[in-house]
Amino acid sequence: MAENQRILVCAGTGCASSGAHKLIDALKLELSRQGLEETVSIVGTGCQGFCEKGPTLVIEPQQVLYTSVTADDVAEIVAQDIMKGERVERLLIQDQVTQKPLSTLSEIPFFAKQHRIVLQNCGVIDPQKIEEYMARDGYLGLQKVLKEMSPEETLEEVKKSGLRGRGGAGFPTGLKWGFCRATPSDKKYIICNADEGDPGAFMDRSVLEGDPHSVIEGMLIGAYAMGVDEGYVYCRAEYPLAIKHLEIAIRQAEEAGYLGNNILNSGFNFKLNVFAGAGAFVCGEETALMASIEGKRGMPRVRPPFPAVSGLWGKPTNINNVETWSNIPHILRNGAEWYSQFGTEKSKGTKIFALTGKVNNTGLVEVPMGTTLREIIFDIGGGIQNGKAFKAVQIGGPSGGCLPEDMLDLAVDYDTLTKAGAMVGSGGLVIMDETTCMVDIARFFLSFSTKESCGKCTPCREGTKRMYEILDRITKGEGKAEDLDILENLALTIKETSLCGLGQFAPSPILATLKYFRHEFEAHILDHKCPAHACSALLSYTIDAEKCKGCGLCAKNCPVSCITGEKKNPYVIKEEDCIKCGTCVDKCKFNAVIRA
Repeated sequence: MAENQRILVCAGTGCASSGAHKLIDALKLELSRQGLEETVSIVGTGCQGFCEKGPTLVIEPQQVLYTSVTADDVAEIVAQDIMKGERVERLLIQDQVTQKPLSTLSEIPFFAKQHRIVLQNCGVIDPQKIEEYMARDGYLGLQKVLKEMSPEETLEEVKKSGLRGRGGAGFPTGLKWGFCRATPSDKKYIICNADEGDPGAFMDRSVLEGDPHSVIEGMLIGAYAMGVDEGYVYCRAEYPLAIKHLEIAIRQAEEAGYLGNNILNSGFNFKLNVFAGAGAFVCGEETALMASIEGKRGMPRVRPPFPAVSGLWGKPTNINNVETWSNIPHILRNGAEWYSQFGTEKSKGTKIFALTGKVNNTGLVEVPMGTTLREIIFDIGGGIQNGKAFKAVQIGGPSGGCLPEDMLDLAVDYDTLTKAGAMVGSGGLVIMDETTCMVDIARFFLSFSTKESCGKCTPCREGTKRMYEILDRITKGEGKAEDLDILENLALTIKETSLCGLGQFAPSPILATLKYFRHEFEAHILDHKCPAHACSALLSYTIDAEKCKGCGLCAKNCPVSCITGEKKNPYVIKEEDCIKCGTCVDKCKFNAVIRA
């Protein structure tokens, strides 16, 4: 048994929802029972990234990863691994090719092929203990700028790093800071945008849950560079654990002298507040976000003036998202030259992605900018579930675009993806397989944007509704040939005339799917068929009499009793009563039910 072992248990939202806290309690009890509580410590960490296999735990210093662990597994782990140093193979990840167990993080492709900068503390430290953050060089970046650098030098270092905003637009961070610094005012604000609302996105939440001090330190450095003495973290109320950890971290930073007045005897003052938003997607837009903080309805306003000139309460304001702020301590601690070695010429550093959908390894990944989609989806993500064929990847959330298989070798960077009709966005990556209908996917994302529109401007309020109605008709087999031209014209008009980013980018999924998957739209309209067999209105169910064995499973499980017949004789589906739920297909053991 190794000395000073640590058991790192993922206690982020995902693993917590599947029993992580029961697992921690069971570990404490078992270690106490074996008299090991003094030599083996248990750490509840933030997200370890491997969300597909949660709850997960890592045993240090050996770096052994166990997945899908329950309280019932604890006694075996303690007796076999902690006490004897022997692996519990059934809880290890298996190599997808050799089927051999992989015991350490460095052996597992999901982790080995990542390069973690922002996520380097997530899953490793207790986010509720400032001393653990400081033990991993936390707040050294702040100390460096306050003791050795002027605000101008700090700003210049961020510019030289090439960091671009990770919230979606990819605007150069140092340039944005410079606008705020250059605006004279008796009061300025900075804001961390943690209003993460994209379907399938959980990057910002995971950083706040697992490493909140990195966000605080980044904001402190930014405030110093821009001449700001007060800031806000705007976090949606649906993230209670993130808010809890952030508030704990703020209190600890205040007690340690990193927040408040005369920080580290430098004469620099900074106060940080947490504001819980109500969860409107439009509040991710910076002017709507500021209106929300001011107690108004979250609606965007016309720009100019830009926030750097007139923002929160009419004062100069800078806004960056969680991931952007979390990069700052690493840049100032290690230098702009170090940071700019990662990524591409115009897109420096790394990017976090929330990998979700029909992929084997869903979770949180961080890779250098310029990594290809193929590497992320197949090398890190482990490929498509159940041996299905890859069809598309939706990148950039509801404001992004769907890219087909022949674009898998595109480099993930701001400019390359924009040219392809997609965007990096905040980092959502939704993977789709051959069973996904691209018309229905376009309808889903447009439905989201339509519901989340604030209604202030006509193009977004009315235009997205009209597009949704057309898409809805097409999925029901009621589309017309001219609908595709109408959709395209509407999309381009909305994109050009909407007030804010929600409306400007809401048509992106439609434009991308029309560009790359037009044949699926035409199949729905001209042939009244859904190639993916996903749109229920265009499906028909019949039973092949030659294959049917008369077992009756289909009839027994049919929720509307539309299948009739006698045992050991072929059954029949009454099409007029069928709700096309597909239960009969799932239950038939003889592939006798035909879905067409």
